[in-house]
Amino acid sequence: MQSVISVQALNKIYQDVTAVDNISFEIEEGHCFGLLGPNGAGKTTTIEIMEGIISATQGRVLYKGELVHDNISEQIGIQFQHTALQDHLTVQETLNFFASFYQQTLTSEELTELCDLGEFLNRDNRLLSGGQRQRLLLALALINDPAIIFLDEPTTGLDPHARRTFWQLIKNLKAKNKTIILTTHYMDEAEQLCDDIVIMDKGRIIESGTPHQLLNKHFQDILIYLPKEQISEQLMLKHKWNLLGDQVEIKSKNVEKTLSLLMTNNVSLEGLQVKSANLDDLFLKLTGHSLVETSLTA
Repeated sequence: MQSVISVQALNKIYQDVTAVDNISFEIEEGHCFGLLGPNGAGKTTTIEIMEGIISATQGRVLYKGELVHDNISEQIGIQFQHTALQDHLTVQETLNFFASFYQQTLTSEELTELCDLGEFLNRDNRLLSGGQRQRLLLALALINDPAIIFLDEPTTGLDPHARRTFWQLIKNLKAKNKTIILTTHYMDEAEQLCDDIVIMDKGRIIESGTPHQLLNKHFQDILIYLPKEQISEQLMLKHKWNLLGDQVEIKSKNVEKTLSLLMTNNVSLEGLQVKSANLDDLFLKLTGHSLVETSLTA
């Protein structure tokens, strides 16, 4: 596939703080590209440079081989982390107002369908739920029918149902061959949506690739957990299984063979849990701390 965005040796320094530290990556057309990391990792600074909002200290961003230029705002759509909506306007009036900023726009009907706005088109902005507000903000990012869409932590603070509704909207956009750049500190969101990811920490890229590639690269084992009282200390020591609190952790490359071994040794499988590594496990392995924890305390 064609690379639609090329980020080359990007740096951003604020006085003594290096917010973005010499990062490079490529984004393919029609892909959902994830920038992952905790608050303060440099994600928002990176995409603000890509959007042309702030300038880089060093490095450059190319769109289909050309440098970012003044009219880039006509070609991209942006859903910011924080956007103020005008009080006393309805959703429909807000769509009309923002459409007036562009020469060419999608119709209100198209935006309503794309972002599932129908049930609250005539509702005052102040009365929107968190999920409804985010769907309206997505519609505003799509008004000019951009080929490239930036979504900066769009589901932060949403309840699980609203998050999954928003995920489906993003999947619908991908089906239309839109290129999506998504920043998030939710690893399950990245696993659901992203074709390619870059994991950032302290301004640097610490890993990149597809979610499947990265998990296969860093984790060869499936984890099996059983209550410790069901496994004898002798069996645990023999196979070098780990005791974690009140559970025994068994690392297995072949779950069927491991379960057969347990049953052969008359181990009860009651309470058994089987867990594959996920992207949060990967972040913990790479950085020594949990992404969720660092995002909550940053």
